[in-house]
Amino acid sequence: MELKIREIEARDNKAVENVIRTCLIEFGANHEGTAWADPNLHRFSEIYNTPGNRYWVVVDEKDRVLGGTGIGALDGAPEVCELQKMYCLKEVRGTGISHKLMDIALRYARDFYKECYIETLENMVAAQKFYESYGFKRIYEPVVKTDHFLCDVRYIKSL
Repeated sequence: MELKIREIEARDNKAVENVIRTCLIEFGANHEGTAWADPNLHRFSEIYNTPGNRYWVVVDEKDRVLGGTGIGALDGAPEVCELQKMYCLKEVRGTGISHKLMDIALRYARDFYKECYIETLENMVAAQKFYESYGFKRIYEPVVKTDHFLCDVRYIKSL
């Protein structure tokens, strides 16, 4: 399978929402307090198309969306961004594509921010190991209050 990464386009919105919801169901996070309840899941191409905010999608040779991640501003913390909505379907996990997504996201974030923050769930163990491999350090209090109040694991990284 040939994979590539590109910035999100309006035609990708529904597919990105489907990827995120599929992954949240897989990890038992399909409820309030997680990205599941995010009212903007269907309009990422609009939200992430402003300075300091960007979303990238992983697509196959048929341009089918299989994953993605974003960098977004954090209200109340102007020098800190958040790595947001990093999800990949099972079929592309282990291919190295998540590393490419992370590299692109962090490179972009360095142009706008001093630190990058992540919220995740305790049962997403592989994701935690992945973040730690990039130098993210676990913290025990949120940087700011977000709508993802059930995300019980947090990380931060200096850019």
